[in-house]
Formats: sequence, structure tokens, C-alpha cells
Amino acid sequence: MKQNPPDLTRTIAQFAVQTGNGDIPFELLDHAKTAFLDWLGVAFAGSRDPLVEKLIRYADLMGGHPRGSLVGLGIKKSLSQAALINGAASHALDFDDTLMTYVGHPSVVLFPSLLGLSQWQGKSGLDFLNAYIIGVETASAVGAAAGMGHYMAGWHATSTIGHLASAAACARLLGLSETRTRNALGIAGTQACGLKRSFGTMCKPFHAGRASQAGLMAAILADDGFTAAPDILEAPLGFFHVFGGGGDPAAIRNLGNNWTLPKLAQKYHASCHGTHSAIDAVLAIVGENRLLPDDIHSIRIHASQLCLDAAGINEPATGLEGKFSIVYCVANALLRGTTGIGAFTDEMVSHPDLRPFMQKVSVGLDAAMTPLGARVEVTTKAGRAFEHQTDIVRDIPGIEIKTEKIKHKFMDLATPVVGGEQAGRILDTVSCLETVDSLTPFIESL
Repeated sequence: MKQNPPDLTRTIAQFAVQTGNGDIPFELLDHAKTAFLDWLGVAFAGSRDPLVEKLIRYADLMGGHPRGSLVGLGIKKSLSQAALINGAASHALDFDDTLMTYVGHPSVVLFPSLLGLSQWQGKSGLDFLNAYIIGVETASAVGAAAGMGHYMAGWHATSTIGHLASAAACARLLGLSETRTRNALGIAGTQACGLKRSFGTMCKPFHAGRASQAGLMAAILADDGFTAAPDILEAPLGFFHVFGGGGDPAAIRNLGNNWTLPKLAQKYHASCHGTHSAIDAVLAIVGENRLLPDDIHSIRIHASQLCLDAAGINEPATGLEGKFSIVYCVANALLRGTTGIGAFTDEMVSHPDLRPFMQKVSVGLDAAMTPLGARVEVTTKAGRAFEHQTDIVRDIPGIEIKTEKIKHKFMDLATPVVGGEQAGRILDTVSCLETVDSLTPFIESL
């Protein structure tokens, strides 16, 4: 087993505690606000997913003090249950952001727990955003230290590493000491779980909610003096020993020197990020060469093992399975021209009109492909061949373009739930969130 340097857990705790608001580059606030707006949009839309009703019934059974608002629903549950439900709701549509150094979805594990704490304690918008940034950087560093082997072994990094990221962010927002932050990481790390076998079921979004909930619990317990292993990451029988730590521990050492939040990739198709490069590449071929679906004889997609594992369902039967099917996503994009949440209902995925075209699409492994990249070959009935390669992580737009895209996405998702006027007010508040002294009234309005 590769030996990890000592004090990795302490390094993260020091980063969370000692990094002042002034130490965080000011421009990162724009990235954080855009990420929050995106998260709110997918949380509003996801609040109508059937799994939310089931989790609310569970929360009702458990009881507790109603302190945390459920986004888009106008009701409150306990802080713990609110983090679980908001986290699961915001990941239910698989329309949320991805950070490849983490190999996961950071916002769905960070914002729900931070939202609950901020509502409860009246935290400022600036403290909320900076705690989120600390959480994102923690997720990125631990993800890089764990390496791709962690994810490829079957662990859902959004959940496993997300436990630690949520704990670090919550500890920062609560103002915990270094010792108590290490305990929070230890409490979260010993709860870490989440298996990729659950993809395509309600348990995948449940993972995100559980990670957020666990990080919240860890920070609150640590604040009360609850103890845990102070070296949960690097110790024998610790996180990296058990879950895999074959990556680059230097990423943890470098926390605060190389900010990765600008590399956060938002989604513009409502499906697994492993389908996006293939969608974009095939649409580029069709658009540039003015092809019609009837012109196409076959489509061959070359993708990484990561994409095949995450989105390799060739015959999806439900809307949820369709999100994890490159074959369906490509056929749907070409024939219907829409890749939003309406494309991923049970009816749309199982509609017989799409099935014959799906037979033209095949997916194969390209071991040299980047994790989320795709190379697409289209052959026409006339014998012409076209090829295009895309990597949606490499092609992340700048913050100005990204923000404008997310504003439109937010309005599309939020308006059916809260109405256009309220959605506009929320957008305006988020745009200047760092100036808000107490987030409690704003969160209550959600």
C-alpha cells in the first residue's frame, strides 16, 4: 500500500480554520454565487421528484424541531432531515454541477448543510459563500489524493468524499477550532459510504443528501466536544487505507494555493455528466454538416471507462435510467432536440418511436480518452463519415458566460415552482449575496 504523508487531516483542518475571508480570492465569490444559483434551480425542480415525498414521510416519522426549510416546498423539518431532503432533491434530476478533481458533485453535498446552519444561526452571505468555497477545495484536494482508483473501485465519490467536504464546510461556518474541525472530519470520515451500483435508482441522490446530512451532524457533534480519530485520512485503517489513496496527497498540501472552484462544470443537459461530451459532439457533427436523422446509418461513441461505468445503460426502461444511458441521450438529442428535464420521464425514455434509432448508436471503450471526453463517429447512409471529439471539462466557459447560462437555466427550473416574479427576486438576491448580513429571512422565503 502506498504510504500517505502524516497530518493530512490536520492540514485540511488548518485550511478550514486559518483561511481568512480576505485570503480567499474575491473573484471566487462570483463562482460561488453562480454555483448557488444553479443549485437552487435544480433543488426547486427536484423538489417535485417522487423520492422527496418518501423522504418527507420518513422525516415526519422521525419527528424533530422544524428548523430547516425544504426548498420549494414551504415547509420545515429538522436541520438534519432538511439537509438530507434538500441534498437528495437537488441531485434527483442529475442536473447539478461536477468537479473532476473530486470526481463528484460538490454543490449538492455542501449547500444543503450550509443552508440549514445559516438559517438556524443567521449567518451572513459572505460567510456562507466562503464556507462553500472551503468545502469545494476540500472535496477537490481529497479527491485528487484518493485518485481515480477510488471512483473506479465502485465508490460514489460524491458521497464518500462528500462526507468530508460537508464536514469541513460546516466546521468553517460554525467557527470551530482546529482540534474540533479534525474531530468533525473524523466523525464524517467514519460514516463515509456510497456505492456506484446504486446509479439509476433513488439511492444515488440519496447519497448526496446523506453526505450533506453527515457533515452537518459531524460539525455539530464536534462543536459539543464529540471526539473522533484525529488522523482519519492518512492513518492505517483510515480513509485512504480503506477506500484508496493512490492519487496525489500533494493536492492537500497545496490547499489555498491553487483554487479549483473555477473548474466547476455546470450542466446544460439534464443527465449524467458522462453523457454530455457525446451529446455535444454528435450535435456538432449534425449541425456543421447539416445532417438529418434520416441521413444517419450509424453512430459510434468512444468513451472512457468512467463514462461507460457511469452511463453505460444501453436499454433504459425508466426516466432515471435514461439519465445514465449515453445511447438514449444521444438518440434523444438528435431526434427531439431537447435535453432538459422533460426528456427524462418514463414515457419519453420508453417511447417506442425512439428505439429503432437507438439501435444505430453504439458505445465502446477508448482507454486514451479523458475521463469525461468523447469521440464520436457518424456514418451516413450515403457512406460519408464524420468525426468530432469533445471534452466538456476542458471546454468550461468563463465566469461571465457561465453566469448568463445559469441565470437562464435557473429561471427555466424555478419559475414553474415559485413563479417568475419570485424567481426573479431570488436571482437578484443571490447576485449580491455577499452583502446580506443574515441569510435567515432569505432562506425562509425559499
